[in-house]
This record gives sequence, C-alpha cells and structure tokens, in this order.
Amino acid sequence: MATQLLSGKSALVTGGARRIGREIALALAEAGADVAITYRSSRGEAVETAREIEFFGCRALALKCDVRSERQVRRAVDAVASGFGRLDVLVNNAAVFESAPLERMSLEQWDAVFETNARGPFLVAREALPHLRAVSGRIVNIGSLGGIQAWADHAHYCASKAALHMLTRAMAKAFAPEVCVNCVAPGRIEMDDHSEDEVARFAARTPMMRNGSAEDVAQAVLFFATGPRFITGQILTVDGGLGLV
Repeated sequence: MATQLLSGKSALVTGGARRIGREIALALAEAGADVAITYRSSRGEAVETAREIEFFGCRALALKCDVRSERQVRRAVDAVASGFGRLDVLVNNAAVFESAPLERMSLEQWDAVFETNARGPFLVAREALPHLRAVSGRIVNIGSLGGIQAWADHAHYCASKAALHMLTRAMAKAFAPEVCVNCVAPGRIEMDDHSEDEVARFAARTPMMRNGSAEDVAQAVLFFATGPRFITGQILTVDGGLGLV
C-alpha cells in the first residue's frame, strides 16, 4: 500500500472510468482518498472502477456526467460534496481526441473538441471551487504534449489543450492562495488500441526509449495532489523526453 497521504480526503476525477482516468482514480484511492469518478457512456467500466477503488478501503462514487453540461456538472459536484462531506482534489481528465485534416475540419468537429477539453475543465473547476477553497484543495488538469507542440492532423486537439494549459495558469492566479492549480501534460502513452508498429516507432524517437504508461501519468497527478502547496501554475510534461526531440 502507498503511504496514505490523502487519508481523510476526497477526490473527483472526470472521465475516470477507464484508461488514464481509471489509473489516476486508483492511485488516489491507494493514497487513501475517497474517489468519485464521472463517466458519459462507460457505465459498466465505471462500476468496475468504483469496485476497485473500494478495494483500497475507500468510498467510491460513479456519476454519470457530461462535462459539457453546466447542469450535469453542478449536479455531479453537489453529489460528491454531499456524499463525501468535502472535496479536496479535482482532476480534470475527461477529454476527446480526434484526427482530422485542418483544411477539411468542420465547425462541428472544432467545437466538439473544445467543448470537452477546454469548456469542461472550466465548468467543473468553477462549480468545485467553493468546496476546494473550504479545505485549501487542489486542481490538477490533464493537458497534453500536443498543447505545447503542433500536430498538423490534430489542430483542434492541440489548440484545446494549449487553452487548458493557459487556463491552468489563469486559475492558479485567480484561485490563490486557497487552491493550487497545476497541469500534467502527457506525451505518447501506450493504450490497447495502438498498433505494435506505432508503439515501436514512437518509443524509438523518445530519449527514454519507451512510451509512457497510464501509471506514469497517475504518479505525476499524485505528486501535485500531495506535494508542496507552494507549487502552482505549473505544466509538467510526462513524455520521456519526447518533447525535446
């Protein structure tokens, strides 16, 4: 068991049912936090992740919530605050990723990415702020190396994550001194849907000679959730040096 640095505290992880969000939720639970996760369509996976959270002896909530909806976000945050009695850590993880040639990108594609990746974190943070301020809490946004580097076939995604990086800094100034706000920006993270050739190609380009894992991201989030409160407004790339290439 990890050191119980978050014992007696609670966390909310948006998009926490699967993939990176799931790993973040489990890392927070292992550190002692009660954890709520939101999901939009992955109900079965959300229920299973909640069970895994409870395995660590922590309370869990799985809440259906579309982070694009102001009403649903408000309802989800209220459920966490009433269910756990407090909210100490917010992880804005919910996001969408899409490839599309910029010259043929529709307005609907552009807006759909921004609605989740930039507006969503704003809405959730705004609703959670009174609860976080009451306990000197923390916000960790999940950005991307794509918010720092330009990827031609992912212009809307890159722009939305760059917006989230700047939002992190603005939040850090606006919410201080009660709440510290930071961002973890993953590089290439291995997922089950990546081909072996694709995995090998990116690993060969990365100075650390491997791709990242969801656990790498989760441990960076845990650092911001438990580390010095004097750290705020920072963008931490978790990319094995890929951004240096």
